[in-house]
Amino acid sequence: MATAVAVFAGGIVLATTWWRRDLEQQRAILNETLPGHSAWWRDHAKQSGELLYVAIGDSAAQGIGASSPNKSYVGVLADHVRLATGQTVRVVNLSVSGATVALAVRDQLPRFAKLEADLVTVAIGANDIALWNSVAFEAGIRTVFAALPPHALVADLPCFHLPHNEVKVAVANEIIRRVAAEHELAVVPLHSTTKRAGFRSILTHVAKDLFHPNDRGYRSWAEAFLPAVSANAAHRLSAADPRHQDAD
Repeated sequence: MATAVAVFAGGIVLATTWWRRDLEQQRAILNETLPGHSAWWRDHAKQSGELLYVAIGDSAAQGIGASSPNKSYVGVLADHVRLATGQTVRVVNLSVSGATVALAVRDQLPRFAKLEADLVTVAIGANDIALWNSVAFEAGIRTVFAALPPHALVADLPCFHLPHNEVKVAVANEIIRRVAAEHELAVVPLHSTTKRAGFRSILTHVAKDLFHPNDRGYRSWAEAFLPAVSANAAHRLSAADPRHQDAD
């Protein structure tokens, strides 16, 4: 009996060791995609467009974990705006993989200040959860939101599913919603959308590193943004159409 228990325990240890090594390998593989995704977005930012879409964010905006950069939620939303408006869209993706709110303030806001965007999306803060500091997080969020135009769309943090992380996410999202309300910014319900997919979504919506979304996960993120993005597009089309403008 003791021998059987020892063999079983040894099997568990071996399986766990293999799983951890595989996870580390998958994370290393995705890390190797970072330069390629960044270069892809830089190249596409050079393309002209009738509308300008600017994204502030982290690796999720870069599309890490997706089969290609344009399968990120930013790429999906850009395609939607093209179809909805019939206009060309230039995408300037300011996001940086690994960015925290503080790094977004340092690296992305100075570049953002030089742009006049027709559509702005902000999804930042997930990387702050690991080394959580609510005071620093709120200070950074206040700086980011103060720099945004009124039509910018800000997302709350996605569901992490694990209870010890969700406690911190709840605090972060309360801060996001409260500061957004002060600036009258629309909040995209990313948390409720990803939570609705359930814990099983780790198997269906997450890349092999068990952190970043996959193509299906990014489509879910885009779905959270779509109602607000569609309303934004409809408003801009209406404003541009002379039939909807007041007569002089």
